[in-house]
Amino acid sequence: MNTLRFITAGNVDDGKSTLIGRLLYDSDSIHTDQLGVLKKQTKQEGVEIDLSLITDGLRAEREQGITIDVAYKYFSTKKRKFIIADAPGHEQYTRNMITGASNSDLIIILVDARKGITEQTKRHASIGSLMGIKKAIIAINKIDLLNYSEATFNQIKADFEAIKSELQFNEISYIPVSALVGDNIVTKSENTNWYNGKALLETLEAIELETTEDLAPRFQVQWVIRPKDEANHDYRGYAGLVLSGSYKVGDEVIILPANILTKIIKIENNLESIKVAKAGDNIVLHFESNIDISRGDTVVLSDKLPTESSQINSWISWLDNTPLQVGKTYLLQHRFKNVRVKIQEVNQKWNINDWEFTNEKEIKLNDIAQISLRTNQPLFYDAFDKNPKSGNAILIDETSNNTVGALMFL
Repeated sequence: MNTLRFITAGNVDDGKSTLIGRLLYDSDSIHTDQLGVLKKQTKQEGVEIDLSLITDGLRAEREQGITIDVAYKYFSTKKRKFIIADAPGHEQYTRNMITGASNSDLIIILVDARKGITEQTKRHASIGSLMGIKKAIIAINKIDLLNYSEATFNQIKADFEAIKSELQFNEISYIPVSALVGDNIVTKSENTNWYNGKALLETLEAIELETTEDLAPRFQVQWVIRPKDEANHDYRGYAGLVLSGSYKVGDEVIILPANILTKIIKIENNLESIKVAKAGDNIVLHFESNIDISRGDTVVLSDKLPTESSQINSWISWLDNTPLQVGKTYLLQHRFKNVRVKIQEVNQKWNINDWEFTNEKEIKLNDIAQISLRTNQPLFYDAFDKNPKSGNAILIDETSNNTVGALMFL
């Protein structure tokens, strides 16, 4: 049973938390004791359970009536497991959305049927696309407030279709829903008999995941294992996660940056020898040669080499209250490899609201731009759109130790 990770996004008060609550409630994914607590916390007159409370877990958030962080929820059906990231709707919390989107397979964008496509809809769609998400569901919510209007549904669908060429989604579903009432959330609603598609949950269960097993094999050493006891004196293993692709015993590989050619003679997983390791497996590799390998070194197939460069162009999403400083040295963390990097130039800034690039050079909190940077030693990576698992990194301020930027290499 595979796991689908998805994020919900939309304008403030579009009903994201209520939609997730309805999804969990109607799919019987809430424990009985939790239901009792929710009933006691519900203050709305005539409402048995305020479904938004299921995801709005912090009291401060509920008192303010907003969700200010990314809330994660887990549930499963007979067909699939799910991890949900509920992103905040306010523009100033765009960085929180980026956190949730970076690990998501799909994005659900809520659109208030009364308001249609808004600037924030475009912003969330753009960020989801930029973060490499290829599948989207446009949930046209509160359709019940417009008497389940087919014309409204078709107009919003047409409006989004008109802008989808600016995005990188390869699969988009449109679903008319009412999170409050439950129309088309878990089961098809008779109130929208003109709608021929599936309910939201059925759509989520049927989505085919894009596998990273077909991408170029990428493995970065996390730990070098050298036991000190005499019984295992000759043991030398290199532990880490298979980021993408697969490795098998007998593969000819190159260790970077030393550029040493060797072969895999053994692969371990959970203390057992295996013949093949696939994307997502935590493994220990053993090589035929006695090589000096360190944390952060990369293991690739000899015929599937990554890009090697000290001069890098990248998207950056700025996450810090202090603006980006051109010419300043930061720490770039690429998985387990750390290098110092200097921001050389802001090439162009992306105005998400107008969907256009500008020549503005100041990059502040939540801004997105294309930049040029130079590392103090060569970095081995892939373009983000070719392999997002090895095409991303974070930028750290060495003085404050804050994570200040999310990078997506071009």
